[in-house]
Amino acid sequence: MSSSGIRLVLASVLAAAAACATAYAPAFAQQQQMLRVYMDQARVLKLDRPVSKVIVGNAKVADATVADAKTIVLTGRSFGSTNLVLLDADGNAILDQSILVSIDEANTVRVFRQTERTVLSCTPNCEQHSDTTAAAGASAGATGP
Repeated sequence: MSSSGIRLVLASVLAAAAACATAYAPAFAQQQQMLRVYMDQARVLKLDRPVSKVIVGNAKVADATVADAKTIVLTGRSFGSTNLVLLDADGNAILDQSILVSIDEANTVRVFRQTERTVLSCTPNCEQHSDTTAAAGASAGATGP
C-alpha cells in the first residue's frame, strides 16, 4: 500500500473515532452527573442554603430525609433511577439531580447456571440479592388490561 493510501486509511480511522467521541459525549456527561447511591445505604448531602421542600421522583427507588435545614440524608430503597429536587423557601431549585440506586459491586458474587443468573451480596455472609429466574417468571405471568 502506498503512503497516500495509508494516510487515507489513517484519516478515515481518526474521523470515525472523532465521530464516536462526539456521539457518546452527551451520554457520558449525563452518566457522570448522576448521583449514585447503593441500595439499603444512606448518603449525606450538605447544602449551601436551607431547604424548604424535598421532592423524590420515585419514592420506591430512593428516600430523602431532612436531617437539618442544610443536610439531606438520601437512602437507596431499590434498584433503579429517579430524581431529587430540593427547593428553598422561595420555590427556587437548590438541586435537581438524577439518582442511580445500584448494588455495591465490590461485595457481590454472580452465579451463572446456563441461562439463570443469581447475585449474592457478601457482606460478610453471602445472601441472595437477586435472581433472574424469579424476575423472568414474574414478568412472564403478568398480563395487561
